[in-house]
Amino acid sequence: MSFAAMMLVGFVIDLCIGWPRALFARIGHPVTWLGAVISWLETRLNTGTGQRRFLTGTTCTVLSILAALIPSVALQWALPDGPLGWLIGGALAWPLIATRAMHDHVAAVARPLIQGDLPGARHAVSMIVGRDPAQLDTPAIARAATESLAENTSDGIVAPVFWGVVAGLPGIATYKAINTLDSMIGHRNDRYEQFGKVAARLDDLVNLVPARLTGGVFALAALRHMPRALRVMLRDAGQHRSPNAGWPEGAMAGALGIRLSGPRIYGTERVEDPWLNAGMPDPTPQDLSRALSLYRRAMACLALALLALSLF
Repeated sequence: MSFAAMMLVGFVIDLCIGWPRALFARIGHPVTWLGAVISWLETRLNTGTGQRRFLTGTTCTVLSILAALIPSVALQWALPDGPLGWLIGGALAWPLIATRAMHDHVAAVARPLIQGDLPGARHAVSMIVGRDPAQLDTPAIARAATESLAENTSDGIVAPVFWGVVAGLPGIATYKAINTLDSMIGHRNDRYEQFGKVAARLDDLVNLVPARLTGGVFALAALRHMPRALRVMLRDAGQHRSPNAGWPEGAMAGALGIRLSGPRIYGTERVEDPWLNAGMPDPTPQDLSRALSLYRRAMACLALALLALSLF
């Protein structure tokens, strides 16, 4: 069976309709189902300290992954061969690809920001980043939204599609389980440092290739600025605190001729991260619109790549 054709079907469905609000209100979303499983396990297993917490966190991680993997293997096995299997498999993969939602969330920041509506932009950006919106001025909002667009293109679109192409429904479902685990328990604080360590390391591992592919796709979509995007990405990606986020963010910064990352505030803590593409200006509201345009071109490149893989 062509897993690439399945992913192309899911990609196109999501691009056309996203995950409708009425459907979410009625049945939720597969990621929220996964989140409920993880939350149930975490409240029961996250006890003790040190080695015990590490072992119970590993158990939580394994059980959560199995909760996604086992049904997806059964569904993949049950799919018919040929185009009908691609269509059904693509429909099953569709909820795990966030192409439209990613664009809509960032566009919701760009619109009020361009209009000078700072409160509206702060509210919209608080939906996609963990920084204190009250601390963000116009350049900081544009920077936060641009970084979120770059990083989450990898986590929310390229990575699930990549693992779906590699391993079908089990690949995309397992990736989403790992990524959801990381977002819920992969934090560096007293409660999760040991409990979420395995989940965080797994997330780093499964994003190694997709993050670099995302950077490459952004560079390709930058057209005449492709050499600059590649140069900044290759030079600066390793400076990012994440082993993966620096690749798409570096390519985005180079493509747009702006700086990203750098110091930021989470709650009451100031994080002194180095700049990507240091020496260039902060992004403006117009640069955020340009970032969305780059995103759309990158998604067109991804769709063409899936089509090519489906034909060979």
